[in-house]
Amino acid sequence: MAPAGGSWRSSVRVRIVVGYVGLLTLATLASVVVARQIVLDRLGERIGEELVQETQELRRLADGIDPATGAPFGPDVRRIFRVFLERNIPARHETFLTFVEGEPFLRSSPVLDRSYRIDRDPTLTSRWAGIEAADRGNAETPVGRLEFLAVPLRTSGDQAGVFVVAQLRDPEERELEIAIYAIAAVGLVVLLIGSVMAWRLASGVLRPVRAVTETARSLSESDLSRRIPVESTDEVGLLAATFNEMLDRLEGAFVTQKRFLDDVGHELRTPITIVRGHLELLDEDPESRRETLGLVIDELDRMSRMVNELLELAKAGEPDFLAFEPVELRAFTQELHAKASALPGTWALEQSGEGTIVADRQRLTQALMQLAENAVRHAGTDHPVGLGSALANGEARIWVRDRGPGIKREEQERLFDRFTRGSGGSGDGAGLGLAIVEAIAEGHRGRVVVDSRPGAGATFTIVIPAQPPGSVRA
Repeated sequence: MAPAGGSWRSSVRVRIVVGYVGLLTLATLASVVVARQIVLDRLGERIGEELVQETQELRRLADGIDPATGAPFGPDVRRIFRVFLERNIPARHETFLTFVEGEPFLRSSPVLDRSYRIDRDPTLTSRWAGIEAADRGNAETPVGRLEFLAVPLRTSGDQAGVFVVAQLRDPEERELEIAIYAIAAVGLVVLLIGSVMAWRLASGVLRPVRAVTETARSLSESDLSRRIPVESTDEVGLLAATFNEMLDRLEGAFVTQKRFLDDVGHELRTPITIVRGHLELLDEDPESRRETLGLVIDELDRMSRMVNELLELAKAGEPDFLAFEPVELRAFTQELHAKASALPGTWALEQSGEGTIVADRQRLTQALMQLAENAVRHAGTDHPVGLGSALANGEARIWVRDRGPGIKREEQERLFDRFTRGSGGSGDGAGLGLAIVEAIAEGHRGRVVVDSRPGAGATFTIVIPAQPPGSVRA
């Protein structure tokens, strides 16, 4: 069935079948034409061979012994012709003629056709009667085209004779045409069967494509649960599986987007409510106004930070999110330690890796400083916070280690979700910091590894390849 709104010509199945049937038709016609030509050529060869064979038999007889006397035939051409015609019966549609001294002598029986006597055709008899060399040719007669071979025969007594073997070609061709018609009939049957098979094959091949279309039409923003049955492992099955994988990604993206919008609405609703409520209750007392304005500005700052972090996450999917450059790991680790030392608490440089990596220095610094701020926020300043790096097996590992209360296992599973806050710490952030850290690591084709248990602190390690795929080494 053609798609809605289109003609039957727009149907892929119809185009496939028409193309297949057209090709099969051309192949069938070509086969019939080629077969007919081969058969006719072979017929011509066979007739020529039979004509030559008859003349060769005559010459062998002339060079042999007269069965009546037991002696060579000698100069008597008439005797040679008479014995040959007695001993050789022409094939169907074939006849023998003989001429002696330029005059018709004997002919074979039966004749080619009762309505036509070849031995009385003046044009042909005058052509053959006095030949001096073999004459191979054809002629049009009232009963059809005639193939002939005329050869002169001269004895030792210089008695001249001519032997002619002639065969009608048209009756032979008519018999062969029956075989050609049979081939054409078989080709037609094959064409019909092939057309039906092509239609069914095209239907089977396009069934998953129709399933893709029907599934795509049934999808909506609220329902992405439909999937296409995968019934094979060929290209069509791969198409269905790929489409299902795309739906899985889309469904996951829509779910994440919905949850993200719900979280954003929830997170922004609180500061907006706080700001609105305090502004509505704002009075003329200067002290009260200062306190209210301070609180409002603090909430607006938190909203501004949240918006900036959301913009950072939105940029994470863009191609220019990262700017790769060679980074010497030891110097980079020492710079991180110097910057982290400006934060509250005690900082210890545990290890510095040796070697050069390709990374975005600014984004990587942003991610590690976020981990450093989290360590101070959740672990406090009573215990030193460690920072270090290592390069081995083509991977760079940069970590921040605290000795705080640790993180429960169930919290670790959703730690990098947006708007998720740990149970410890001050909790004044929007819950987007670790999501940004993970986005930066994934932009480097890396990951963030968490090693923590309650009461034993936590270690956050950014693991990235030393040469991320697609990066450009300066």
